[in-house]
Amino acid sequence: MFSTINRKLRGAVALLALMAAPLAFADEPPPSPEELVKIQAANGKCLACHSEAGLKKPPKEGLDLKKLRSHLVHLDTYTESDHGQMACTKCHGDGYDEHPHEADAKDSLSECQDCHARKAMRIERQFDKSVHAENLSETFTCVTCHDAHTMTLAAKLRDPHKIVAQDNKICLDCHDSDLAFAKMAPDKKKRPPIDDIHDWLPNTRLHWKAVRCIECHTPTEDKLSLSHEIQNKDKAEKKCATCHSANSSLNARLYRHLATEEQNKYGFLNSVILSNSYVVGATRNPTLDMILIGLFVATLAGVIGHGLVRAIMTRLRRRKNHD
Repeated sequence: MFSTINRKLRGAVALLALMAAPLAFADEPPPSPEELVKIQAANGKCLACHSEAGLKKPPKEGLDLKKLRSHLVHLDTYTESDHGQMACTKCHGDGYDEHPHEADAKDSLSECQDCHARKAMRIERQFDKSVHAENLSETFTCVTCHDAHTMTLAAKLRDPHKIVAQDNKICLDCHDSDLAFAKMAPDKKKRPPIDDIHDWLPNTRLHWKAVRCIECHTPTEDKLSLSHEIQNKDKAEKKCATCHSANSSLNARLYRHLATEEQNKYGFLNSVILSNSYVVGATRNPTLDMILIGLFVATLAGVIGHGLVRAIMTRLRRRKNHD
């Protein structure tokens, strides 16, 4: 659990930084083409070692290859990530300038709130009410879940399937792995069998490929924003209609990053969902619904009418034969 003192200290530091340099928290413009070339050249020196190529053919002698393997960066993935146009030295400070890196190099590693102070203050209030804050040690930080070398904002990914794959990997990497869970769990707590505790959810694994864990494990009152208040199974959303309805929360949460024109181009209710997946109860076209209902009623009326006509004609023939 985050200690009260540490929370207050971090909050005070973030607040002072916010007051001292408010302009620093505005979105920085992307680097110019010339600046980007320089950044990529500088990053290339780091990636000469911290890449698969560097691992296969180390550019220097005496590298600890076993340790290096756990600190590799995939260039294409990093380039596409939110930090992909930043220099490595933006976060990795003076201790990383030379190799071998200084023993206390991690002390010069920038913290997330150094750049994301506004978000950090809001997120920390949410996190303090989460199940992670209740059960985990103070070693639980932003990077426990968010890898700065790979993470991409949902608004940038846009494709719901890519968003789900990225976000659910964060959860399942721990909650679907005994080894990873044991590293974070308090008092040698065993990992609950994830399939067993979700046995109420039909087609569980298929759900995890289609929607994010946080759709159910964060407060759903505010559909337009996601929270870091991760809730345990007792508070998790279990009402199917929250997603499987015409007013599906998925349309406002998972699918909200798609352009407005994408939402309206079909003229259907929840057309965004229709163009990306099929959610029973949510993927609907009201006009088509009425046509199908009309066809069903007409078919039923035809069958009943046909039966009545046959019954009447049969009775008339019998009466005629009897006469």
